[in-house]
Amino acid sequence: MLERTVRIVPDRPDAAAAARVVVNPLVSVAELAASADDVTILDVRWRLGAPPTLDDYLAAHIPGARWADLDTVFAGPPGSGGRHPLPKPRSLQRALRALGLGDGDAVVVYDDADSTAAARAWWVLRWAGLRRVRVLRSGRRAHGPRGRVARRARRDAVPG
Repeated sequence: MLERTVRIVPDRPDAAAAARVVVNPLVSVAELAASADDVTILDVRWRLGAPPTLDDYLAAHIPGARWADLDTVFAGPPGSGGRHPLPKPRSLQRALRALGLGDGDAVVVYDDADSTAAARAWWVLRWAGLRRVRVLRSGRRAHGPRGRVARRARRDAVPG
């Protein structure tokens, strides 16, 4: 099995050119359904001042989604850098590999509120060098309380 790596190089010379590529950062439920086999879906639900949302994920999530804790994956420890500073590149790389992400993978992130948490995850993933990252328009609520929402957690992430 080939080792899949996530390159975290936010200051590379071609970053400006990559930023000029216009891609709609939002993806609809229909678009996600059409490409779900080719994308890694991350559930990044988060609430200010509340415990991690793993229980919410375990209760119901989009089929195939993997849970990623916003506070530990997409932020460093609070301190002089603020409440949610950028994570250290090595820490982020380890966390993304544990989620099964590799360089060049397509990723869709979602939350269940106003997409604030999903926007943070999108931004950090883009900062880390992943280019095929999108936010699910209207989040998990777009899938509704029944139907396309799974009732059991899937733990099938293969570390990259």
